[in-house]
Amino acid sequence: MKIFSLCKRKAFPAPEPTDTLGYLTRFYSTRCDEDSRLTSRHGQVEYMTTMRYIERYLEPGMRVLEIGAATGRYSLALARKGYDVTAIELVQHNIDVFRKKMRPEDEVDLQQGDALDLSRFQDNTFNMTLLLGPMYHLLAREDQSRALEEALRVTRPGGYLYVAYVLCDMAIFHNGIQGKEWLWKYLDNGQIAPETYVFTSYPPDLFQLYRREDILALTACLPAERLHYVAVDCMAQLVEDALAKMTPEQFAKFMDYHYFLCERPDMAGMANHGLDILRKP
Repeated sequence: MKIFSLCKRKAFPAPEPTDTLGYLTRFYSTRCDEDSRLTSRHGQVEYMTTMRYIERYLEPGMRVLEIGAATGRYSLALARKGYDVTAIELVQHNIDVFRKKMRPEDEVDLQQGDALDLSRFQDNTFNMTLLLGPMYHLLAREDQSRALEEALRVTRPGGYLYVAYVLCDMAIFHNGIQGKEWLWKYLDNGQIAPETYVFTSYPPDLFQLYRREDILALTACLPAERLHYVAVDCMAQLVEDALAKMTPEQFAKFMDYHYFLCERPDMAGMANHGLDILRKP
């Protein structure tokens, strides 16, 4: 199921199998226009919903850390609302795009770094920590757990941790049935398990796919309270053509319906992205 159509495809040379940073760099520099991904109508559903839930818990004077900040869409938006923002990004191409978008007045502390090692930050530093991208690309369970633990460690007591995941079944629906990756191809080669339909990701696939039960298992031992679990772009990619044709008034009505649906338990897996919102005691 190679790279799912979260972004438009372009061909690129394959790095060595263990070169995870190489895969990510090539993907974001030649294959995925991350900076425009959230500007399409179905991308706006993801962005607007995520910001709606971020703003729900923001208070004046909060310090915000975004880990895996990509090209800065969330970090810059929050900095321009007056928040003290630190942004960490692994891929140099994304950092370069981020810097080009910054205005002289934008006060964002942008650093290159890895979600698995936040040792530059002391415990209990930030009021809100956003982990909106790294869990997409961490294929090993121990790395997934490490990223969550590090993000929670640097979050203050009473603070908030937002974690985004790419979800399994919408990827299978959209790519394995509607798209060109074909479900049966991956059933035949064993990459999708025939009884559970779990997709096994390898480094060239780049994206780790989760179900709600995977997320619950990962976070079971985290000392944090779950506030919300959101199907953040609930079915938007399946109706992206219809969304693109909507007038602004129609799209606003669609978003009202989406906000009604996105926390319903029966919709939890019907999205490309799930957003888990936790509070540190």
